[in-house]
Amino acid sequence: MADTWLIVGLGNPGPRYEATRHNVGQMVMDELAARRREAFRAHKANARVVETWLRPGAAKLVLAKLNCFMNVSGGPVASLARFYGVDAGRVVVVHDELDIPYDTIKLKIGGGHGGHNGVRDIAKALGTPDFPRVRVGIGRPVGRQDPADWVLDPFGSVERQTLPILISDAADAVEFLVDEGIVAAQQRFHAPRA
Repeated sequence: MADTWLIVGLGNPGPRYEATRHNVGQMVMDELAARRREAFRAHKANARVVETWLRPGAAKLVLAKLNCFMNVSGGPVASLARFYGVDAGRVVVVHDELDIPYDTIKLKIGGGHGGHNGVRDIAKALGTPDFPRVRVGIGRPVGRQDPADWVLDPFGSVERQTLPILISDAADAVEFLVDEGIVAAQQRFHAPRA
């Protein structure tokens, strides 16, 4: 099953967190599923999944939203990877990133976790940090607000005006990464917007 990719959108469960910055990864999963007119279903790995295709005849995609809190994401991700026979190089993690300005997308493979507890736990559970990441910029809070509170706040009114575009762009980045590889995806999505 070398053509199968596990795409995981990080977030926290429940209505309290649905619209928060920390859940932007799950918003991207919703966009990818909606593009394919698919609905998430329960999986025994404490997750909800959609099994679909990049496009007919192309790579299989397993889109996943975890039912656990962000800081314990590793167990379900590792279980899903084992279940679908996917190695770490084909586990794409989509997550919020404080150190990237809002409305910016960056891609990388491996490296540190940058203080992101979900990414840290996944690297520990997979036994390697060398998995692709689509990092969706949420920026840092202005003033003295604690970043831990900032990520659990809903997007602001100005951000919400462009949030659908950001989510769509991040979904495009996932598809492009699977289709064309990390270098081509970086060249496309790291370029400044016109």
